[in-house]
Amino acid sequence: MQLLSKNMTEKFAMEILSWQYTKPYDFYNNELTSEAIKEMLEESYYAIVDCNDELIGFFCIGKSAQVPVGNQYGAYVEDFVDVGLGMNPVFTGKGNGFRFFSYILRAIQESFPAKDIRLTVATFNERAIHLYEKLGFSKEVKFHTDTAEFITMVKQVK
Repeated sequence: MQLLSKNMTEKFAMEILSWQYTKPYDFYNNELTSEAIKEMLEESYYAIVDCNDELIGFFCIGKSAQVPVGNQYGAYVEDFVDVGLGMNPVFTGKGNGFRFFSYILRAIQESFPAKDIRLTVATFNERAIHLYEKLGFSKEVKFHTDTAEFITMVKQVK
């Protein structure tokens, strides 16, 4: 499967915000609102499609990839490239994560060749944490919100 990055469009944003994951990953379900669409269009969000223009997933960089309460725990003090991502639930749990996230990492490293990369993941998502460790990320700062516990993970590229 060949992957391509595209600028976020309203069509892609609406599709992403409509995705429905099964338990326990339903934690990642979103609401399709004009505010959510606006954020995806105005912030650093990118769609990832295959050669048939089918939406495979997305990623975002910068503040959009951070969980705001993490600032209270010093989770985002260092100057890293923060990345957030999501894969179309049709493709999750089927061995597609390695290729998908490797593609995202290559895209980020091309744009920010000397910066370490950080992500934030819910601690219950062991499937994702395993993938991130496999790709060279290590666990850093743990924190919680009212609804979940999170951990930042960092990949040093220097």
